[in-house]
Amino acid sequence: MLITDVEVEGHGRVDVRLGGGRVVGIGRRRAGRGDVDGRGGALLVGLHDHHVHLAALAAEAASVRVGPAEAGDRDGLVAALRSGPPGEWVRAVGYHESVAGELDRWVLDDFAPDRPVRVQHRSGALWVWNSAALRAAGLDGGGDGGDGRFWREDGRLRGFTPPVRLDLRGVGARAASYGITGFTNADPHPGQDLPELLSVLPQRLVVMGIGDAPVKFLLDDATLPTPGELAASVAAVRPRPVAVHCVTRVQLLVTLLALEEAGPVAGDRIEHGSVIPAETLPWLARLGVTVVTQPHFPVERGREYATDVDPDDQAHLYRCRSLAEAGIPLAAGTDAPYGSADPWAVMRAAVERSGGEAVARRAALDLFAGEPQHPSRVRRLTVGSIADLCLLHVPLKEALDLMSADVVRATFVGGRRITPTE
Repeated sequence: MLITDVEVEGHGRVDVRLGGGRVVGIGRRRAGRGDVDGRGGALLVGLHDHHVHLAALAAEAASVRVGPAEAGDRDGLVAALRSGPPGEWVRAVGYHESVAGELDRWVLDDFAPDRPVRVQHRSGALWVWNSAALRAAGLDGGGDGGDGRFWREDGRLRGFTPPVRLDLRGVGARAASYGITGFTNADPHPGQDLPELLSVLPQRLVVMGIGDAPVKFLLDDATLPTPGELAASVAAVRPRPVAVHCVTRVQLLVTLLALEEAGPVAGDRIEHGSVIPAETLPWLARLGVTVVTQPHFPVERGREYATDVDPDDQAHLYRCRSLAEAGIPLAAGTDAPYGSADPWAVMRAAVERSGGEAVARRAALDLFAGEPQHPSRVRRLTVGSIADLCLLHVPLKEALDLMSADVVRATFVGGRRITPTE
């Protein structure tokens, strides 16, 4: 394939030839037609979403969103749960207590008594079922079911609910429209059949816990291992890297102590890094562990964080610029569906952050330009590089000014176009 008249960093406006899934030539513009006329738009390496939950994202097509932005308040939640025919299962996602307070089975019974309802908390860690759902699943006897609140029991619950339609093709098409050429799926306990399920996606895939991908460790404060216990678990999977879910101060400290004891390896990651105290920055830099963060969360969830997060932690939420300035390897993931699936929205949030955490526009783009297995190693378009590419409507400077998915014109994986032909 020949892509003519594109802007490539370090080369100006050139023609780019692809072959065998790679970039085989970057040269001066020549007269004549190519397979794709770039019209002076920038040609970049494709974006990689370094932390996403693809099956959950695909299930959104069969779900009702009931977060603060969608439901708004108690009346909005009730209306959403009662929409659709009586008796049909309702799968609601994105809930936060600011909508209608704490939920349990009896609260949901009051909201929607005539149908099985299950509501997932925005964190993804908690499901709340009403009595109709518990009865339909056979979980309402012998003490099972209790108050209808299930903490991190997705695997067990999956066998008690009707199959959920997964719109993976829709996920892939939307991601291609954003310029995404690859995903790192971050589920903590992936089934061995997950790669086959996700294979319908046109993007490249890294599935944590499968093959040579990092092994995911999910930490919760209530069941937190000691540093020694976590170090032993990390050592048991070496030489593979680990990706440790850290959303609280104590989880980060336990992880750093464990990595110190077990010894870090290339590819080790901190997922989220929701709270990173300033005094831990030199420690993180010395270990060389990559932080895969979500700089959009303080923007998307600012109102809730103002009341939910301990005041002592407010200044340490989802660091970005301070990590980079400390020499800590850094990348970003959307965490979709628990955050926006649009990486350009994440980039905008990264450049608009307050509290000294805003990054330059090019640095925001690079958060999604890293190698799949080494997210902080930024890829560049060169001869010989894999032809996972994103063609823009406009030159790079204009794209960085706009910081919008609207600038994406075409996306290529291995030299094959995965966006619809114009």
